Amino acid sequence: MIRTLPFLLLLGLLLTACQDDDDLPEPVLELPATYTFERAGMSTVSFDGQTTRIAMAEALVAALLDTTRSESDLLAMFRNAGPNGEDVSPFVDAALNASDKSLRSKVAASADYFSANATDATAIRTTFDSYPRRQASEVYPAWNTVAQAGQAGQVADGTSTRYVNAGGLEYNQAFAKSLLGALMLDQTLNNYLSPSVLDEARNRENQSAGVTEDGAAYTTMEHKWDEAYGYVFGASPTPATPLTSLGDDDSFLNEYLDRVDQDDDFSGIAEDVFRAFLRGRAAIVADDFTERDQQANRIQELLSRVIAVRATFYLARGSTALESANGPSAGFHALSEAYGFVYSLQFTRDPATGAPYFSRAEVGTMLDSLYGDYPTGFWAVEPATVRELGQQIADRFAFSYTAAAN
Repeated sequence: MIRTLPFLLLLGLLLTACQDDDDLPEPVLELPATYTFERAGMSTVSFDGQTTRIAMAEALVAALLDTTRSESDLLAMFRNAGPNGEDVSPFVDAALNASDKSLRSKVAASADYFSANATDATAIRTTFDSYPRRQASEVYPAWNTVAQAGQAGQVADGTSTRYVNAGGLEYNQAFAKSLLGALMLDQTLNNYLSPSVLDEARNRENQSAGVTEDGAAYTTMEHKWDEAYGYVFGASPTPATPLTSLGDDDSFLNEYLDRVDQDDDFSGIAEDVFRAFLRGRAAIVADDFTERDQQANRIQELLSRVIAVRATFYLARGSTALESANGPSAGFHALSEAYGFVYSLQFTRDPATGAPYFSRAEVGTMLDSLYGDYPTGFWAVEPATVRELGQQIADRFAFSYTAAAN
């Protein structure tokens, strides 16, 4: 008893100490009210490159409907070699011409999905190269022709006129919605929010030590996180409080995050995305890398869901229009948007697996069922087939097809 008692007392003290540690509250992050972070009185938030690429993408999508633009003009806008490359000035905005940024260089260029997958990256960029070429060679010459099965031209869409290829596909819509995935989404989810980028080299040590990039107030880790933020909110006139103008700032992730948020079935998703960005950025400042990764996972899940909901929405709308009294061409605009959103599913990221919710092969099969399996494309697809594709997406993401379709 004399020898055992001290041991029992010590064991009890250790157990009590361990229990006390477990009962301690988790550290509370100091969250600013807005996306505002400073070091020594200087802002550490910077995403100029993302703002520039969003502006380039807006200009190119608009130019795809300008028949005065040549194929070489359109391709130059996509490739933009910058002041040190090709001697071209494809943009109306001189600042974009002077920029060394490029859309094409960031398409299918994420560290996690494409750094070791040059084959798919090349194939994807080749697909994007084809859109300006085919718009100029197939659609522009038929601009004033009424489209029919197998013939490019124009179709009526309410008070608007749409311009389609021989299969009823609007190249400008397919390009824009596919770019949303292959550039904006891929760079956000699979590059800048990836631990492989955030923690590259000595980023963790430098973050903890407050080592900033040369001539900048921010650390590399802070900057990478902000670049992800920039692809969602970088076109906002008030990026520190971006939800005040959400949906009006660009035609890509910003617009469609707002569209999904406006649906009562998915209301609150925009606030959730913003709060996850804010909390993750505060976690970086606090050296809480576990919390940072949890918030990155949250953003990956939510923005992937935005793509899925809009793909389902446009498939549902397109299938209904195909059956309307206005004839199949009434559904071509929605189906063209659906085509791009379905294409973008391969750039989503399931945080549970680190892989897309739909693989590239699955996406290819879906696009064949929607368009590619028929000599006349959308002119021949059955509404039931379109609805089945929407249901497939809804099931994979575990939301209601009806909720997304309304």
